[in-house]
Amino acid sequence: MFFNEDHEYIRDLAREFAEKELAPIANEIDQNDEVPQHIYDTMAEMGFFGIKIPEEYGGQGMDTRTYVCVMEEICKKCIAASLIMSSANSLSTAPMLLAGTEEQKQKYIPGIASGKDFMAFGLTEPGAGSDAGSMTTKAVEDGDYYILNGRKTFITGAPFAKNAVIFAKTSPEKGSKGITSFIVDMSLPGVSVGKHEDKMGLRGVATSDIVLEDVRVHKSEILGEIDRGFITAMKTLSVGRIGVACQGIGVSQGAMDEAVKFIKERKQFGKRLADFQGLQFMIADMEAKLNAARLLTYNAAYEMDMGKDVTKAASMAKYYATEMSLEIVSKALQMHGGYGYIKDYPIERMYRDARVLTIFEGTSQVQQMVISGIVLK
Repeated sequence: MFFNEDHEYIRDLAREFAEKELAPIANEIDQNDEVPQHIYDTMAEMGFFGIKIPEEYGGQGMDTRTYVCVMEEICKKCIAASLIMSSANSLSTAPMLLAGTEEQKQKYIPGIASGKDFMAFGLTEPGAGSDAGSMTTKAVEDGDYYILNGRKTFITGAPFAKNAVIFAKTSPEKGSKGITSFIVDMSLPGVSVGKHEDKMGLRGVATSDIVLEDVRVHKSEILGEIDRGFITAMKTLSVGRIGVACQGIGVSQGAMDEAVKFIKERKQFGKRLADFQGLQFMIADMEAKLNAARLLTYNAAYEMDMGKDVTKAASMAKYYATEMSLEIVSKALQMHGGYGYIKDYPIERMYRDARVLTIFEGTSQVQQMVISGIVLK
């Protein structure tokens, strides 16, 4: 129903890449807190940064289901390696595809699709996380420019981003209805980045604040309409949430694979761990929940490809897939016993990587608000 032969062909290519290139160095990426450049170069050559981007802007022009196939396979071995690819196909480009001018699309998207440039997504602030509408970053009109002041936090790839989509209040009195989005050149005077955050998991891609001090942004870099930026942000997050759901099912499957391998080999009380009914029932529960999460994710991708409003479907996929990933990865670690707590085993890294999935791009509680709001409307 969801996939055809072309999708499965791309999935096979992504799986081969992940097993050959990522699996052997996943722990090294985590320890060094850096994804090697040759990994990005290979991903660029394979077209992964432009999977969902239209061909006229340098992308592959493929659908959301293709993106899901690639994301799932990569995240089985190393979620960190998926972050820039995911952003290129969602947070970095969706705002322009949704609201940008043709000139903006031609100017910025091809570089992102090729993997040459990276564009950060600046929505979250120190005091405005789940409540994005309470942001304090402001943009004040000054002739042909807007002057931006504020601070964005937890911004993936900020230290190496060439540009950033920044959301700021142009009409503060209107709250979330007074937010405008801008394309900000990270080399402009007044733009700086904070310290490289030392994260619990998803190590390998720098995360830091973006600080804006009297930054002059030309009106040609306004993205969409004045005071309509919040709508762009919310529509963009629907695309991003499908990607996070993919990360959830990917790491869950990776953890399942590690658990099954371990309990088949490990013996206690004279027999394999896999022969104990208690662990068999745990595996059955994990497998059922993983497949339920997978189907929600696949359905959201399918509905997006069919041109439907996926706000609820994307939130349900993100909510369930990430919550189940915490449970599945935790149980997989439990099956490893003390070995699961040692960095020599991939499950230790997977456990840390999975933890943030219920937090970023909308916490589980925000997803519940979105879902219930639509159902009760």
